[in-house]
Amino acid sequence: MKKTKEFIKRNIAGEIVLVPSGQTAQDFNGMISLTETGEFIWEHIEETRDFHHLIQLILDEYEVDRDTASQDASIFIMQLLEAGMIRPTGINW
Repeated sequence: MKKTKEFIKRNIAGEIVLVPSGQTAQDFNGMISLTETGEFIWEHIEETRDFHHLIQLILDEYEVDRDTASQDASIFIMQLLEAGMIRPTGINW
């Protein structure tokens, strides 16, 4: 996956948020609050070769079962895709 929007990750009062910058700030009004897992996905999404690789990184980092990791990651990635924040970079995505 490739990030397509310009966001800066910030810790505001203990909450991790993505704040739009550059042209994105003109087009996107507001901030996006991230869970710990959402932050992990955002930080690693561009280095993963496919969805299964991302799930394995999550399983290596957190004590969670594969089904839960897959379901939660799938929902979050779909939200990022629908918002135009990421785009697939290959057939495995």
